[in-house]
Amino acid sequence: MCFTGMMLLCSPGYAQTPAPADAELYLISPRDGAKLRSPITVRFGLKNMGVTHAGDTASNMGHHHLLIDVTDPINPTEALPANKKYLHFGAGQTETKIELPPGNHTLQLVLGDANHKPFKPVVFSKIIHIRVLRSNADAAF
Repeated sequence: MCFTGMMLLCSPGYAQTPAPADAELYLISPRDGAKLRSPITVRFGLKNMGVTHAGDTASNMGHHHLLIDVTDPINPTEALPANKKYLHFGAGQTETKIELPPGNHTLQLVLGDANHKPFKPVVFSKIIHIRVLRSNADAAF
């Protein structure tokens, strides 16, 4: 079964780690519609849950995953992949700097449990759209 919202989800209905219904994940920065140059500082925000390292099974605790230009559905019962589009912050980090090529990009956060799986309900931020500008050095050429 698949459904759309702020994120495309497919779920066969297997058990997941529970999360409070009022948990809120959001991007502090950059803001939706921002125009910036790389490297980009991305700051993560979380309400009504705590941040910990991957592998920690404490209740109401998780770690961040930053999705960059992801358009494929997320299966909430499977661990999030680890690659250039799915950045894992398993040490409990709450911000990062990323390099993106010039152009339009999307960013979204998903909170993962001890095993990098999304919680139930899935705790995710809205998708933001940013535009990365050419660097000043690139503009000179």
